[in-house]
Order: sequence, then C-alpha cells, then structure tokens
Amino acid sequence: MRAENGPAAEAGGDTVAAVVRQWQAVRPDIDTAPMEVIGRINRCAALLQQAEDAPLRRAGLTRAEFDLLGALRRTGHELTPGELARETFSSGAAVTKRLKQLQERELVERRADARDRRVAHVRLTDAGRDLVDTILPEQLSYESVVLSVLGGDEQGRLSGLLGELLARLEGRIEVRRS
Repeated sequence: MRAENGPAAEAGGDTVAAVVRQWQAVRPDIDTAPMEVIGRINRCAALLQQAEDAPLRRAGLTRAEFDLLGALRRTGHELTPGELARETFSSGAAVTKRLKQLQERELVERRADARDRRVAHVRLTDAGRDLVDTILPEQLSYESVVLSVLGGDEQGRLSGLLGELLARLEGRIEVRRS
C-alpha cells in the first residue's frame, strides 16, 4: 500500500518518510500514499515560507501585508479593498485592518472615489513600491537557490504537476479566507 517515494525517502531521507513508517508500524492496514504527497507539500511549504519570511520580518512586514503590497505592485494600478481581498484570498475585514497598518507606515495611500465616497482606491506610495522592489529580488534569489537542486526539466515537471493539482483544487474546494 506504500507509494513510490524515490531514493531519498527510501533511505529515510525526509521527515514525512519517518512519519509514514511510524503509521505503517501501528496501522499497516491503511494506505498512507495521500500523506506521502500532501505531507511533503505541506512540509516544503512550511520550510520555504519560514525562510522566505525572513526579509519580511526585517522590513517589519507580515506575509499578508506583503501580499497586499505585492498585489498593488504587480497589477500596476490602484485597487479597491474588495479587489485586494480577491487578489490575496483574504477577507474584507482582514484587508481593511492590514491597509490601515500599511497606511500608518506610509506604504499605501487611500483616496475616496469621486462618485461614491464609500469606495476607496488604494495605491502604493513611492516607499511602498521601493520596499516591494527591494524584497522581491531577495525572495526570488532564495527560491532559485532552493530549486537549484532540481534540474530545469524537473522544475518544469514539478511546476506543471502542482499547477494541475492547484487548478483542480481551486475548481472544487472553496478557498478559506484569512
């Protein structure tokens, strides 16, 4: 019932392989194949985020705040809080709270809509743009180093498989908003 793990896992090369062996020792009747995939995705995500968040912490930002700044930078124009919520998979209340903090740090500016004063438009300040432009290359450099253990073809295959899985999950599972 055990799925193929590759050489590193066969040799006990990752923490998920150890967890799977423990489960198989106490529950040999269950198929741990899903745990072997999902567990590794989750473990990789946690380790990657931990290291990637270091430049954010140095800048005094949370991942969620940087996601808002990044959304404004990559779209290249003003967005409403509702649009930012959709771009970052966050709740409207969470976006409002984060925008207030970013505005206090003078990283974003809000302006009221000329026709509907209830609607706000948010844009990056020069300081916000500069901060994103400083942090993003550092994060991408780290990601390149991490992925360098895989060849270009392997990276492409992994990206493709994860893209297929993500597209299917996004189509089937309602995304929880933070």
